[in-house]
Amino acid sequence: MKKLTAAVLSTAVAASLLVGCGSTAASGAAAPASAVSAAESVDADQAAADHVAELIDAIYVQTRNENTDAQCAEAKAAWDALTDAQKALVEGDEADPDYFGRDTGDASLDDARNQDEIGENEILVVSFGTSFNDSRAKDIKAIEDALQAAYPDYSVRRAFTAQIIINHVQARDNECIDNMQQALDRAVANGVKHLVVQPTHLMHGAEYDEMTEAVNSYADKFESVAIAEPLLGEVGSDAAVINADKKAVAEAVVAAAVESSDYDSLQAAADDGTAFVLMGHGTSHTAKVSYSQMQTQMNELGYSNVFIGTVEGEPEETSCEAVIEALQAAGYTKVILRPLMVVAGDHANNDMAGDDEDSWKSMMEAADFESVACQIEGLGRIEAVQDLYIAHTAAALQG
Repeated sequence: MKKLTAAVLSTAVAASLLVGCGSTAASGAAAPASAVSAAESVDADQAAADHVAELIDAIYVQTRNENTDAQCAEAKAAWDALTDAQKALVEGDEADPDYFGRDTGDASLDDARNQDEIGENEILVVSFGTSFNDSRAKDIKAIEDALQAAYPDYSVRRAFTAQIIINHVQARDNECIDNMQQALDRAVANGVKHLVVQPTHLMHGAEYDEMTEAVNSYADKFESVAIAEPLLGEVGSDAAVINADKKAVAEAVVAAAVESSDYDSLQAAADDGTAFVLMGHGTSHTAKVSYSQMQTQMNELGYSNVFIGTVEGEPEETSCEAVIEALQAAGYTKVILRPLMVVAGDHANNDMAGDDEDSWKSMMEAADFESVACQIEGLGRIEAVQDLYIAHTAAALQG
């Protein structure tokens, strides 16, 4: 119905732009001219907003095509042409005023790393991606910068696997980030001989599998191709399996959480009745056991007031409801939420720290905890985590 309305009223939009919102074009004697003009103006505003919503929905897709660049530019131009009142009316299947209107930081602080003249040696850093500019620079770019500093004989380049995010950043900020195919094609065109792929993914999940498949399809284009481990390393068979990577991540994120809190130590927080909840994404993939293993790792380290949760609630014991029950059973009265994600993007800002009633912050507050605080900081900005990626790349280079 929305698309039909937008099409029918397209001429009204044009008329509004030509003669202004106060137009008193003749419409019969059934109502005063002022009333008709006001109604036409409201209809024109909604039509203009609906048109922008359709353009946003058209680029909110996971596939790129020959029209993507033009569609991104068209959507932004149409948004810029709206009045503030019209922008507030934008609503579609995926569209809303925040798509273009939310301030997520300065995109110019980021580096898309899509330059040519790569040379024969490349490290391609593959991330899911984020449209949150500050987080992209502080988390993803920080990892890329650390890898470039560690391996000056290699050109570090970027690829995102989420075309939805690539399109969002391109349309809003005019920053063009390569998807996997574009990045691999760029490497081939630049004569890269030795390619190392370093994913920033947390685990061997669905995203990692898809990335590996894409890289393997290009394997015959290079003299050598190596794919490095994700952050948490090998998955393992059950919740009891932990490894050096999980230990390093557990220690790093807890140290960062304590440093960003008002406490001098993890024990001081526990003595004050405070628990830290680290919220991951969650997955139905068999790699979901990694979250259970991270909880085992926290327990093994003696971090009794650190709990692992996930947005998706998979594994089941990581759902928000299950975590709340565990917190209450353990007697904690205060909670500090922090993402167990490489990037503090949409999930951290909305699902964790948002004001909607189904955010983790809101649900914890509704559970009558004395206080609920949020640390919106991704893993990627932690130096010890960057060092772990550097070590994984080194292992891949050594074969």
